[in-house]
Amino acid sequence: MTDQTSDVHGIRAHRPPKAEFTVYFAIIFLAALPLAATAWLLAMVRQGTLNTKGPIARAWSQARIITPMIFSA
Repeated sequence: MTDQTSDVHGIRAHRPPKAEFTVYFAIIFLAALPLAATAWLLAMVRQGTLNTKGPIARAWSQARIITPMIFSA
């Protein structure tokens, strides 16, 4: 009987990002920055507070979501 509880083949080692990933990340980040700034400004006006996530954090989050999608396709 085999042990099905320890799946060592599904574990990935942490590797530093490759240059291609970094280039794509930078391009997506720069493209998302104006849109994130607009969304931040609208959220600030609607809520009347600066407690929302800033434009750089918003653009960074979007780039972190989109870039791996490109490489997994």
